[in-house]
Amino acid sequence: MNPIRSLKRANRLYESVFMLALSLFCFGASVFRYIYTGTRVFLFLNWNLFLAFVPWALTSVAVMKTNIQHSKITIGTIMLFWLIFFPNAPYIFTDLFHLRQTPSIPDWFDLILILSFAWTGLLFGILSLWDIEGILSRKIKWVYIKIISTLLLFAGSFGVYLGRYLRWNSWDIITRPFKVLNDIGARFINPFEHQTTWGMTIFMGLFLNIIYWSFYIIRKRNK
Repeated sequence: MNPIRSLKRANRLYESVFMLALSLFCFGASVFRYIYTGTRVFLFLNWNLFLAFVPWALTSVAVMKTNIQHSKITIGTIMLFWLIFFPNAPYIFTDLFHLRQTPSIPDWFDLILILSFAWTGLLFGILSLWDIEGILSRKIKWVYIKIISTLLLFAGSFGVYLGRYLRWNSWDIITRPFKVLNDIGARFINPFEHQTTWGMTIFMGLFLNIIYWSFYIIRKRNK
């Protein structure tokens, strides 16, 4: 089937075009910085944005191919990989740690550059979370779905911590599961010995929920 027609049938054409435009803007801005300064400092943001794109790509497949939603194994596998890659969506906000004044380019440009990547990545995450809600709505009541979404945002925040401070990547849960689970388990068994972990997880989770519920209020108002 024609991909454009498939996107239209799934009501995702404008969304896909918009996200493509945002991604191209981010890529173009990073390339411009590289050409202007001759340094590759922020080119890594493109890889981070690709990882943020993965959760949205997974849920898009699930939404566009409705027949796979009837297979509990298939949809469960998609949702598992979605959860593994979802923290990459808000993770880019922590790349603001790399912001610093450089003589080669104004600091305001780097601020806009990082925020553009962070916002685009976050949108991929929020849109994919809405897809998850849509899939779950066939089986679960609305109030429980919102509770699940809230908890998933906190889980994503925990994943951000694992990536930023412990330097674990999404695929490490597959390639080095025991080491990852050991680090995770230590923080649950001895929470008071890992106050930074839970401090960041809680406040990052609150921040993401503020954004999520802000979107929810805007959507309800438009309806």
